[in-house]
This record gives sequence, C-alpha cells and structure tokens, in this order.
Amino acid sequence: MKSPFEQLRQQMNDILGDGGILKEVVHPGEGPPVPQNASVLIHYSGFLEYSDHPFETTVNFKYPQMMKLGRDVTLVGLELGLLTMQKGEFSRFLFQPQYAYGDMGCPPFIPSSAVVLYEVQILDFLDSGQVDDFVALSPEEQNTVPLSTLLEVVNTLRSFGNRCFNQSRYDNAKDRYKQAMMLLGSRETQSDAEKEGIKKALLPLYLNLSLTELRLDSPRKALKYGNKALEIDSGNTKALFRCGQAYLDLHEYESAQDCLITAQAKRPFDSDINNLLRKVAMCYKDSLDKQKDMYSKMFRGLRGPVKM
Repeated sequence: MKSPFEQLRQQMNDILGDGGILKEVVHPGEGPPVPQNASVLIHYSGFLEYSDHPFETTVNFKYPQMMKLGRDVTLVGLELGLLTMQKGEFSRFLFQPQYAYGDMGCPPFIPSSAVVLYEVQILDFLDSGQVDDFVALSPEEQNTVPLSTLLEVVNTLRSFGNRCFNQSRYDNAKDRYKQAMMLLGSRETQSDAEKEGIKKALLPLYLNLSLTELRLDSPRKALKYGNKALEIDSGNTKALFRCGQAYLDLHEYESAQDCLITAQAKRPFDSDINNLLRKVAMCYKDSLDKQKDMYSKMFRGLRGPVKM
C-alpha cells in the first residue's frame, strides 16, 4: 500500500523538473504570480508524513506577519513555491530534503532527510523589491526615474501602511506613509503635469497620516496633516472630518463645528459627519455650562458677604 505522500505525488506537478518540489493547486488565485523579492502575506502549515498535526503553522494568527522573500522566508522550497503562486491561491507542496531541512533536519521537530508537506495560502503580496531598488538610488538618480515609477513605489508603501494600520500597528503605518511622503517631497518636478501628479499622490497620504495620528492620540499632528490635505483640496470631506475630529480632541469646539458644518453641506446625509457634529454640539454646550458655573462662583466670591 502506498504511503500518504506517495499518494499525493500522483496528483502533483513537478515545478522544477527534478522532482524536488511538487505542487497541487487546491484553489486557484488571480492575477500575476508573486514577483522576485516581494513581501508576502501568507498562511501556511508544515506537516511530516503520517502526522495529522503541523510542526509549524500560522493559521491561528489573526494577523500573519508580512514576510520578505530572500530574508524572512528561509525555506528554499517554500520561496521557490511562492514564486509560482497568485493572490488568493491555496496550494500544497511536497519538498524533498534538499529544498527543505536537508540531511540534518531540524531537531527535535524535523528528522534527518525528511520530506515535508506545506499547505500555503497567499492572502496578499506587495512588490517591495521595486521599493528597495528605488530607495537604494541616490537622490539624483531618483529624479531621473519616470514619475510613473515613483508613483508605483509610493502606492506600494501606502499599501504597506494600510496593511499595518488595519492590524492596529499605527507607528509602523505612520513610518510607511511618511516614507512615501518624503519620496514625493524630494522629487524635483519639471512640469505642471508632474506637480499635479505629485499633489494627487500626496492627498491620500495626508489623509492617512491624519487618521493615524488621531489613533495615536496626537490631535495637533492630525490637524497638521488634515490642513495639508485641505491645501490640495479645500472641499475634501475626509480632510474636513479629520480636522473636526482633531479640533474636538483639542476642545476647540467652534473650529470643530466650522469644519464639520462645511463637510455636512457637501454630504448632508453622511451619518459619521452628522453624529460627530452632534457630539461636538453636546461637548460645546457642556463646556459653556461649566464656564458659566465657574464664573458664577467666581463672582459670588468677589462680591463677598452682604452688609446689613
């Protein structure tokens, strides 16, 4: 009777031609394959033959770590296998020892010369190799690169930032957004069209930075980036909303109302704007009532006792 791995081999494809890495696509993905030096977001589990439980797995992690090919993915077979995969794909791989843990294995979990099975799902990937190549250039060389390439790099960095933000890693998100912002700010523009392209790319970065600073309890910084966004698009409702949030956190209620009323005029049925406007109004009233009570007590103290 054939062993479990021998049965699997019959339905798998030899991706290198030497029998070292066999692959079975369980669920196909979409789009281009993972590029060289990309950063990948994956779930994976590794199994030994005759074992129902993985010797390593990420499926219990709510937020698996983004892994850089050539640095964080240390298993040769896994890296080569990932380069054959598309976003959303789920596949199984059988790795011969030379593409896995070698003749030595990895005691005490992996015996010597072990063939291992990996189940891998690609959640997302980013072409971080392009970012690495661009950042390695001198400022002069960066300015000779087409604007379209710079914008691709910026979009990748913003996607990294968004991924960190969604995992509540706000400091990491801010670092990515600021790196993208600095690359755009360092560009020596040659034409009005380039200037407009850079402004268009800066707007979502300012909005993302404003929201990130709010999550980091830094309303003044959030207000700074919100105002930078308004310098580009004075009627941007997201920027007005962010500024309203920042002013509320700073207890500057009149300024918060001004921003939110302007946003409400553009989007009168937006529940987030309307709810925040009501909150500002309540906080403003409460603040005025406290001031009135404080002044009342102050004046009673100044008048002193009434003479008969």
